[in-house]
Amino acid sequence: MAPVVVHGAHRVATKGWGDIDLAFALILPSLLLRMVHNQIWISIARYQTARSKHRIVDRGIEFEQVDRERGWDDQILLNGLLFYVSYLTMPSTKLLPAWRTDGAVMMALLHAGPVEFLYYWFHRALHHHFLYSRYHSHHHSSIVTEPITSVIHPFAEHIVYYLLFAIPMLSGIYVGNSSVMAIVLYIGYIDFMNNMGHCNFELVPKWMFQAKQINGGGELYRQKYPKLRVRLVDGSGLATAVLLKSIPQDAKQVFLHAGPSKIACATASALCGKGVQVIMNPKKEYDVLKSQIAESKASYLKHSSTHMPQIWLVDNIDDKEQRLAPKQTLFIPISQFPIKKIRKDCTYLCTPAMKIPETMQNIHACENWLPRRVMSAWRIAGILHALEGWTMHECGDAMMDAEKAWKYSACIRLTDLDDS
Repeated sequence: MAPVVVHGAHRVATKGWGDIDLAFALILPSLLLRMVHNQIWISIARYQTARSKHRIVDRGIEFEQVDRERGWDDQILLNGLLFYVSYLTMPSTKLLPAWRTDGAVMMALLHAGPVEFLYYWFHRALHHHFLYSRYHSHHHSSIVTEPITSVIHPFAEHIVYYLLFAIPMLSGIYVGNSSVMAIVLYIGYIDFMNNMGHCNFELVPKWMFQAKQINGGGELYRQKYPKLRVRLVDGSGLATAVLLKSIPQDAKQVFLHAGPSKIACATASALCGKGVQVIMNPKKEYDVLKSQIAESKASYLKHSSTHMPQIWLVDNIDDKEQRLAPKQTLFIPISQFPIKKIRKDCTYLCTPAMKIPETMQNIHACENWLPRRVMSAWRIAGILHALEGWTMHECGDAMMDAEKAWKYSACIRLTDLDDS
């Protein structure tokens, strides 16, 4: 950035401070602000990666990644040079005011409209094999992403991104309603979204996006559009069936460590109906679940904070809670996400899943914690629903009978993992 400093010093020495306009004066401070902003994100993200229970990828950051991403500030310096060249070549930038609301609104609309549209399709193109193998794979070589992973690209990608994000800024300058603060805030917004999207921890609380609280697990949408030609299938019936099959047949007691979800309620009800005692610890969840189970079965549902069986049905469990389990405990997940394995003296089952037959073709999507040709029960339920032509919705409180779902899954040669 020496040309900017030398140019500014020359103007001050020859014409005084009065010759320095706001746009020129903020070039270097805006770059410094971006660096500080990114450094704050880096520090927070590395701290959270080291100790947070909200990590997305539970792995450490390798030095190879740190060395590969150490030049994250290069794109900020390039941004400063482009600002300086634009300032020299466009005389109207010397007259930019500090703030104009109409210009800021126009920039926001341009970003939400054409910029996001073009950005989406450009990113889709980067994931085509031709461009991905030559350019974009460099960006995805970082498995445990950091905030500054968002700006680690080959030079050609940086140029295209600058051209895209220049659309709102240059449009405002040419129309005549741009302002210095609008440009600085726009770039700050881009940095914020990039950093937040690549940090390796959940920043937004999960309770804000629980399906039951938002739209009743799809029920509100179904009621709003009663003539839907598609069917909403959450797969809870088949998931419950697979879960019940994974519990040892001679089990007399299980510990349910989960909230009052559809699957938790259906599983507890089915186990209580078989005479299996279901023990829960949190009193609040216990009371909610007991109110949803028939009185004839509720006697097998028990609240206890001391009695811990060796079969645990868990939804979301942290390291501290796992250590409370007795030795030789069998952990069975009831959610779509696997359990973090921290106990060597315990057994962990995979998430409810089934093996699909070899006759099923063009099935290329699967969870990366499951073996090949093994799909989660929730995904299989949607396929089963379509193959059988069922017209019912399985969302909200509606749930397919678990035994029926299991029976029809066997008809299309879907097999339990224990049987395959």
